[in-house]
Amino acid sequence: MHNVVISGTGLWVAPEVISNDELVVAFNAYARRFNEENAAAIAAGEISAVPESSAEFIEKASGIKRRYVVDKSGVLDPARMRPHIPPRPDDALSLQAEMAVAAAREALAAAGRVAADIDMVICAASNMQRPYPAMAVEIQGALGAGGYAYDMNVACSSATFALEQAINAVRTGSARVALVVDPEICSAHLAWQDRDCHFIFGDVCTALLVERADTAKSGGGWEVLGSKLATSFSNNIRNNAGFLWRCEDRNPDDRDQLFRQEGRKVFKEVCPMAAEHIAGQLGALGMTPAGVRRFWLHQANLAMNQLIGKRLLGHEASADEAPVILDEFANTASAGSIIAFHRHNRDLEAGDVGVICSFGAGYSIGSIVVRKL
Repeated sequence: MHNVVISGTGLWVAPEVISNDELVVAFNAYARRFNEENAAAIAAGEISAVPESSAEFIEKASGIKRRYVVDKSGVLDPARMRPHIPPRPDDALSLQAEMAVAAAREALAAAGRVAADIDMVICAASNMQRPYPAMAVEIQGALGAGGYAYDMNVACSSATFALEQAINAVRTGSARVALVVDPEICSAHLAWQDRDCHFIFGDVCTALLVERADTAKSGGGWEVLGSKLATSFSNNIRNNAGFLWRCEDRNPDDRDQLFRQEGRKVFKEVCPMAAEHIAGQLGALGMTPAGVRRFWLHQANLAMNQLIGKRLLGHEASADEAPVILDEFANTASAGSIIAFHRHNRDLEAGDVGVICSFGAGYSIGSIVVRKL
């Protein structure tokens, strides 16, 4: 068994920004249009009117102020409300692969590695843009990496679940240098017409390089002390889109074909699960939450992170103890905790311990305990 380190991280940021104010203008125009076109049905009680949104509501409900997206014109068009993503020919690099290659190159540079050093690639995200060939294999080929590659999806926990697979592969010797990429195009599976969730997601891609400690070239990085995964089935976060919809004679615009959640139930159930998960893992390693220098938590909702931090530490976690990036990026599914780690780890000192944790649909929870070298 080999000691394992996270030796480099990378981040690709989508090219366009939507502020809460811009989003609200578009959503409210859609709401007024819908209510006018369906006035008779609304008056008859057959359907409900769409309530308008506000920037104040969004920030109070989530802590989100803006989000990055691959295309804002389509999202902000009240008659469309989804991004414009032009199709690409099969011989062109796909969008998710393009995002992942850019993030991977930054991670490689941080680790002092070249793509040819990689012998394992995992592409992990809440949604893949196609079933096959695997996005990971395309990314492997575009980078010029060797070894093997595969895709995986555990919704918002995809990055930490993939990270454990990479860690275990390197620890046991089946890989020497593993790459985990998380290309999240969340704007494409978000119901922008739904007031309760139209503000939640943004687009981004993260990358992590995992390798043997004794052969790492960076001379630093983060030693992996342990990883822990858990799942428990719930329908409270769900997206039914899939290849069977055409066989079910479904309308692809049916509401359940996009992200939906029972937000209050998720908050009530997931927060204690996540806190207990982290505390239990730390206990098994002979540690306590008070001994953790920094928590890089899943970036879904500010109130969730505050409650988890309070359960772990006995007080509301400060921005230094549990940094927040969702105000800028919004919820970026599996990439959120990795963005927090990427953006907020350079100020820590050798010996400092941190926890990367993500949680989401499934329910699923993944956590990685690391120590600064």
